[in-house]
Amino acid sequence: MDMTTKSCREFVTVLASNEPAPGGGGAAALVGALGTALGNMVGSLTVGKKKYADVEAEIIALKEKCDALQTELLDQVPADAEGFIPLAKAYGIPKDDPNRDTIMEDATIIACKVPVHIMELCCEALDAIAVFAAKGSRLAVSDAGCGAVIVKSAMQAASLNVFINTKTLKNRQVAEELNAKCLAMLDKYGKLADEIFNTVKAGFGV
Repeated sequence: MDMTTKSCREFVTVLASNEPAPGGGGAAALVGALGTALGNMVGSLTVGKKKYADVEAEIIALKEKCDALQTELLDQVPADAEGFIPLAKAYGIPKDDPNRDTIMEDATIIACKVPVHIMELCCEALDAIAVFAAKGSRLAVSDAGCGAVIVKSAMQAASLNVFINTKTLKNRQVAEELNAKCLAMLDKYGKLADEIFNTVKAGFGV
């Protein structure tokens, strides 16, 4: 079931239930799409304004990119649920089954893929939001700041859905490679999100 076709209230109700999906990954994807859309809104309020004519082409291109990012992030909600299915099934395999460990290992790696991709999409979104914050309409700059912190939280949430799985991997090389990739994104783009927030806040004299 694609929960993105449901109402916000239905999504939250199912999220709070004992259903296995959506979970943290799906919620992160949805939140990332919301944060991206906030940045994109700044672009929408910038295009067509004479004051910003010199950056209009750049803003239009960024808006197109963010339109695609929003769609792809929303697509990760059902993708995350689908990616969790093999692992959920693997947990049901009897512990004395000689194939259990191999199946669990493969399923765990599959379960990491979507959260890692959510993080990658959030990084792209933050690059765009940084431009919206710097060059977009000053009347909506607060929304760029909001978008930055929201996308950062989505990225952080997605990372935890990777780390909980890499912890159980027996192949420590794969685990450490995944961890390193996620930690690098958290470091670089967490700092970028903080810079956007602090710059926007400082612009209000606070």
